[in-house]
Amino acid sequence: MPVQRLPGVQVGHSDTEVEEEVHRGVLLTTVGKAVAWARKNSMWPVTFGLACCAIEMMAAGAGNYDLARWGMEIFRASPRQADLMIVAGRLSQKMAPVLRRLYDQMPEPKWVISMGSCSNAGGPFPTYSVLQGVDKVVPVDVYVSGCPPRPEALLYGLMRLQDKIRKEGTVLRKERVTPLGASEPIIIGDRA
Repeated sequence: MPVQRLPGVQVGHSDTEVEEEVHRGVLLTTVGKAVAWARKNSMWPVTFGLACCAIEMMAAGAGNYDLARWGMEIFRASPRQADLMIVAGRLSQKMAPVLRRLYDQMPEPKWVISMGSCSNAGGPFPTYSVLQGVDKVVPVDVYVSGCPPRPEALLYGLMRLQDKIRKEGTVLRKERVTPLGASEPIIIGDRA
């Protein structure tokens, strides 16, 4: 039975190999690749909208853009059930400890997307009350730029995050921390 493709979808070299294996009836992989595939296709974001970018995040989950196509249709209200945090909007100094507490409550492995100019770098608010980047509180995996970014930009960021998850070589993700005042996370096993 031939595999049906959508018009305009390019098939890469690896897709051809998978297609041949499926026709043979045998598909072999490593545990790490299977786990990475499952993780990238079943991310559950925690709802954490702070400002106008949250409207665009909600639009990305609605019918026109439909995050369900990428396995992310369930926005969780509890951080203990989520593995992806999308920080959408400006982060105030008062809200930073709350964001960190929610991040700490999420189970490993966990990822963070910083959505919008305000969460990326403070946006047009260079004041004492707005944090100049979410990466000062939590380690960020993908930055989505724009003010506010369109739902298509968030979808593109989610696809880049899926690529990053797919390329992770280990079954267990290494623990990382961001020291107070630093912007880059440190992998625990690499500290001297």
